[in-house]
Amino acid sequence: GPLARRIAPPAAAPLPTSDRRQLETLRPIVDNVVADGLITNDERAYIDQVIWADGEATPQELNLVQDLIWSKVQSGDLVLEWS
Repeated sequence: GPLARRIAPPAAAPLPTSDRRQLETLRPIVDNVVADGLITNDERAYIDQVIWADGEATPQELNLVQDLIWSKVQSGDLVLEWS
């Protein structure tokens, strides 16, 4: 639940530079995608591509998507296009 998400992992290691760069790339893309209040299937696929560009989805990337996308979908601020 929401409480569990607030608990930080014990002694989280600093992010490697490559992961930090990836996050810095991902955030504006996600912000841009959610700006119009609708996420299309193409936009979702694009975000997935960006996340997996380095061959892995880091917990930080998944948390970013969780916070910026899924929380807005659940609150009704964002609509997902279903194909």
